[in-house]
Amino acid sequence: MVSTIASLSCISSLPRCSLLLRPRSLCNNFFVFHASSSSPSPFSAVSTLGRSLSFGFGCQRLRSFGAIGRRLDRNRMTGGGRFHALACLAPVEGSADAALGAENSTKMAGGEDDEFLGYRLPPKEIKEIVDAPPIPALSLSPKRDKILFLHRPSLPPLSELARQELKLAGLRIDPECNTLSRMSSYTGISIHTLLEEGTLREGKSIMGLPDDAKISSVSWSPDGRYLAFSICEPEKCDLPRSTLGLWIADVENGQARELLAPPKFSLNKIFNSYSWIDDSTLVVSVIPSARGLPPKKPVIPFSPKILSNEHQQVQQNATYQDLLKNMHDEDLFDYYATAQLLLVTLDGETKVIGPPAIYTSVDPSPDGRFLLVSSIHRPYSYILPWNRFPKKVHLWKRTGEFYKELCSLPLAENIPIAFNSCRKGPRSINWRADKPSSLYWVEAQDEGDARVNVSPRDIIYTAPAELQAGEEPNVVHKLDLRYGGVLWGTEALALVYESWYKTRRIRTWRISPENPEEVQILFDRSTEDVYSDPGSPMLRRTSLGTYVLAQIKLSNGKKLLLNGKGATPEGYVPFLDLFDINTGETERIWQSDKEKYYEKLAHIQKEILRYTRSDEVQLTATLYLPPGYEPKRDGPLPTLIWAYPREFKNKDNAGQMRGSPNQFPGIGSTSPLLWLARGFAILEGPTMPIIGEGEAEANDRYVEQLVASAEAAVNEIMRRGVSRENQIAVGGHSYGAFMTANLLAHAPHLFCCGIARAGAYNRTLTPFGFQSEDRTFWDAPKTYMDMSPFVVANKIKKPLLLIHGEEDNNSGTFTMQSERFYDALKGHGALTRLVLLPYESHGYVGRESVMHTLWEMDRWLKKFCVSSVGNNKLPNAEEMSNPNGQQDLSSLAMTGGKDSFHDSTLEDYKELCQEDFLSTCPRSLL
Repeated sequence: MVSTIASLSCISSLPRCSLLLRPRSLCNNFFVFHASSSSPSPFSAVSTLGRSLSFGFGCQRLRSFGAIGRRLDRNRMTGGGRFHALACLAPVEGSADAALGAENSTKMAGGEDDEFLGYRLPPKEIKEIVDAPPIPALSLSPKRDKILFLHRPSLPPLSELARQELKLAGLRIDPECNTLSRMSSYTGISIHTLLEEGTLREGKSIMGLPDDAKISSVSWSPDGRYLAFSICEPEKCDLPRSTLGLWIADVENGQARELLAPPKFSLNKIFNSYSWIDDSTLVVSVIPSARGLPPKKPVIPFSPKILSNEHQQVQQNATYQDLLKNMHDEDLFDYYATAQLLLVTLDGETKVIGPPAIYTSVDPSPDGRFLLVSSIHRPYSYILPWNRFPKKVHLWKRTGEFYKELCSLPLAENIPIAFNSCRKGPRSINWRADKPSSLYWVEAQDEGDARVNVSPRDIIYTAPAELQAGEEPNVVHKLDLRYGGVLWGTEALALVYESWYKTRRIRTWRISPENPEEVQILFDRSTEDVYSDPGSPMLRRTSLGTYVLAQIKLSNGKKLLLNGKGATPEGYVPFLDLFDINTGETERIWQSDKEKYYEKLAHIQKEILRYTRSDEVQLTATLYLPPGYEPKRDGPLPTLIWAYPREFKNKDNAGQMRGSPNQFPGIGSTSPLLWLARGFAILEGPTMPIIGEGEAEANDRYVEQLVASAEAAVNEIMRRGVSRENQIAVGGHSYGAFMTANLLAHAPHLFCCGIARAGAYNRTLTPFGFQSEDRTFWDAPKTYMDMSPFVVANKIKKPLLLIHGEEDNNSGTFTMQSERFYDALKGHGALTRLVLLPYESHGYVGRESVMHTLWEMDRWLKKFCVSSVGNNKLPNAEEMSNPNGQQDLSSLAMTGGKDSFHDSTLEDYKELCQEDFLSTCPRSLL
């Protein structure tokens, strides 16, 4: 166990990067070089410290620090930059040396301002919140009489993220277990019975599971008597094939058993793992029995990589990540994605059905007589992810016998980038929920090009699975906007949704599937207008296990049940309405108590602020204050503003209230609310609307409106006496990081420093659109340049902390964005710091990474926000008075907000920041 820090300096002309040295054997220490512009002393400390150390470097073993020094010294002529320090990183928690490593790390620190000392821990009050046990996920049984508690693990160690990972066709694959990497899992399952009075009977845990099993893909059998799930057993991970087995648990007695056991049968979970066909039969994707070893990468490639457009096609695509790069990648994709389908009964009988192929989905019909099978095949693309590859959709009989081909779609490389553009040919092929075995699908009439004006734009078709040759499918409905979904009820009732992003318009149609002429518009509104949201129809379960529209029979006819958030100028007030589809009248049968929507976290002060921008646009924000804080008594606090801009077509809608003063504030592992425990005021989610009314493009006035919104927010919290000048920091994640950099460039008078995580700063690197912008760089070059903080890096003088995952796979926010931006800032002498997190993607999940990110943020805030007014003491919530006479900071623990899931994805973060994400989500997720 190594616990020595060696300072390395004056390694001139070495490449500017982070170089990670990791022992080839299973060891808990990592070593990392950090770049710096200053190197005052020679490379001498290395050789004096490494007398008996052994490390793996690439495929070679180095016997000492001296050997490392000699190896690096020989590379001095490669040019580029300098290394500053070699750091021993904290060991993985739970290892034998974890405590010693943590102790040594603390001793080596010597102070909070030491910059390069490996992975660090945040202050105790933040660390304890993040380490609080996560709440379980819940799953109701089909009959709604039982509920599962799926117990989540804590943040995983970085060693789990460091497992081998293949980046193929837009996917990240764990080759050891033949599944998508970094899949969420559970540590245990308990079953609780729902009693008539609405309480829960004491739960019973599922028994018979292996120790330390990773449980995933949990589902109920249609009759609710059994649970199916997959398990990866850590001790089997050295087997040459996947260790994912399929397990079954009896709900009545809680006993589990393995139904498909490796190595004979191993699940292939790249796309589809399993589906219930009926109460006792499943269709399962497994690794083909004849599969051999993975294809080896040739020393000499078969040919150069060639991309050709000699036919002069117009192909504009977003900046996708993790794409196929060569023929070897194609072979690897085939190897890991190809699956064999099995029919499996609960007594263990198996039957192979169909040939091995890359099956992306297998959906049984509601009556279990047919299988809807989708697959992809070559030729592949090097510029697009897997969902644009050539696709076939077949109909099989339950026994696996091929019945007919529904469609065969070519490679989709030419879908226009305009929002609401789509693939040509049949799409959204699914089973109708109100029929035993009838299909429906949609076909674009504009060739999938949203720029083409045509009526209708989409047509919905339906047909029975056994449609005979010569028979035509039925037209269900014709749409002038883009199809957005359908909810089936009966042969006489279904609801169809259509929307258009450019105008933010969304319409809900009532249709009669058996009589397409009977149509009626129920709702025609803007997706931005949350006050007009009528709510979502509630569904009921059918005898076939599907879900259809719930209709309530009353003396004056049948009515739908609508439930919604109930956005009002005072905040969300959830409701339940009866809706008469014939008259359009509603009757409110339940509404939440405005003052008791959710229990508030103990002692946290939360207030919804309303204020006005200089152009009269109404803005809102949520202000959180530490327990016991009183502005008049305690004075202004250091403040962190955490925001995420949104685009709007209407300024009145932009000013609507989103959120509730009584809503439960979930605090996640990287939430800005953690700094409440450090005595900060937090202004979370101040609206930063970028508005383009009529034909105007919102982003043409992006900087102007962004600065105006920020000024309004700062003025409001200063007017309230909560904050003071030069003690307000700004930060954000992803598009919020982009916002942060722009604010420091264009409004430096407002903020003392900034924190930007996982952002994109140069819009010329996303030339075919980003966020809500669907114009290309060549369509709007001035807008792209004006919005790019990279272009005005010379104007940024306030301290800016940049944090980015080295494996960021989000479209547009590749790691190079932060690296290039840091170079630009450093080239103009800006006060900046770049932290690159090994193995982390767009959201940070490894415990070491999360803790270090929080330490970096806390250090930055203390150094440039708290100390900016000459006060080096950070206000601590524990030192503030408590109205109840005691302090309970444990109430700040993670409480199930979107950011609390350790496996959170970009979609989770966007839903946290945008209330109407599902209806207004643009193509590029930044």
